[in-house]
Amino acid sequence: QVQLVESGGGLVQAGGSLRLSCAASGRTFISYAMGWFRQAPGKEREFVAAISWGGGSTYYADSVKGRFTISRDNAKNTVYLQMNSLKPEDTAVYYCAARPSRIATMRSHEYDYWGQGTQVTVSS
Repeated sequence: QVQLVESGGGLVQAGGSLRLSCAASGRTFISYAMGWFRQAPGKEREFVAAISWGGGSTYYADSVKGRFTISRDNAKNTVYLQMNSLKPEDTAVYYCAARPSRIATMRSHEYDYWGQGTQVTVSS
């Protein structure tokens, strides 16, 4: 069992930056691949970024590639999402997710554990 708590969301102007954090409980954090997803009002949840359990492999949605960076600190049981050059279309609730596998995926149904989400609002 893993519990995930996101933080770092907020209101930022277009072009600004935010760093989201996701703190995981438990001593087996390194056994989990991690992902970030987001859901905007009236839209389905969509993949943003993912990272393998060792951090050696990362994946990004085309819409955020070159602007967002996912990373993890296994000593701190935390995964991060650095978001730069934010756009109004990045506005959404951002969710952290974990799957008990070394391999990260872009498919939300393959993640077993989810955080409660953190709101990111980008103003134009």
